[in-house]
Amino acid sequence: MTEQPIATRPPSSSDKLLRDKFMERYVAQSDHLDKLAQQLITIELAVPGLYATVLKLTQGDKATVPADSWLYFTFACWFLALLLTLVSLVPRNWRVDTKIVQRDPAQPDGPLGLEDFFHQSAQYKRRLLIPAIIFFWLGILGAVFVLF
Repeated sequence: MTEQPIATRPPSSSDKLLRDKFMERYVAQSDHLDKLAQQLITIELAVPGLYATVLKLTQGDKATVPADSWLYFTFACWFLALLLTLVSLVPRNWRVDTKIVQRDPAQPDGPLGLEDFFHQSAQYKRRLLIPAIIFFWLGILGAVFVLF
């Protein structure tokens, strides 16, 4: 092998900008998921109310909707979706060492590094919001079967 130094150059301004924008997006993942959760709460509260109103208008004053298993399934799914969404917004305590960027992989129980914190908090919220969305849509499907 030769002992010649490797030629390098400082990063260009566009490289720095790309790196900065990437890190901004990486850090903001959790905030984006919080905004999604807030929108989901609005929808998850509005749809059951609208559904009950439409049932009332279509069935008339004297008519009732039978409380069958589909109706229980529908409202249980909507309740679970709302619960999971609310849990995703509850602040959580994370053990973070602000002096390190990434934790040592040999110590998985140790405190998180800064990069690990942003990744773990976004992943935690994503793991709650995806099932919330699935339960919400299952509730909508169940609402269709209530009418039959």
